[in-house]
Amino acid sequence: MKVLMLNGSPNEHGCTYTALTEVGKALTECGVESEIIWLGNGPVRDCIGCRGCRGKGKCVFDDDIVNRVISAAEESDGFVFGTPVYFAHPSGRVLSVLDRAFFAGKAAFTHKPGAAVASARRGGTTATFDVMNKYFTISQMPVVSSTYWNMVHGSRPEDVLQDAEGLQTMHNIGRNMAWLIRCIRESGIPAPTAESGSMTNFIR
Repeated sequence: MKVLMLNGSPNEHGCTYTALTEVGKALTECGVESEIIWLGNGPVRDCIGCRGCRGKGKCVFDDDIVNRVISAAEESDGFVFGTPVYFAHPSGRVLSVLDRAFFAGKAAFTHKPGAAVASARRGGTTATFDVMNKYFTISQMPVVSSTYWNMVHGSRPEDVLQDAEGLQTMHNIGRNMAWLIRCIRESGIPAPTAESGSMTNFIR
């Protein structure tokens, strides 16, 4: 069992990484492997809706980020997407990557549990959390919750490590993620087949 975690911060070992590391500790205690992919701090192309990915399972813009995420997602049982808060919103970097990854490789995520983590100095976390969760709910993914909103606070990693409730929340995400993955795997119940084909482009 493996959980893929994405660090959507331009700072490789900053507050977002610290939060994801705490989730990873709990996963390890529960016997679940985890991997953190840092999305880097270089330019990231947005999705342009070209639909060139249709039927390919990968983005036609091969920038060594999005397709690497899709490939890793195919081998993963669950996901934790972490982002800093910028103007009460996720980082543009994580949104660009997720837009392209979910459009091109949606099948790699469908029916697998997902959790979002927001890191902020002070405010904007709940708005950020809401945006991130929408990737899960449009892809038939069970959303993994915790004992508080999935967030940590602090300007520096050492500040995050003093956020006792935030750390507790991260640990409980990890435990709940491990439990849900195990429940899905051990039940042996196949995932439901979704209705498809209808795309309403207007409201009367």
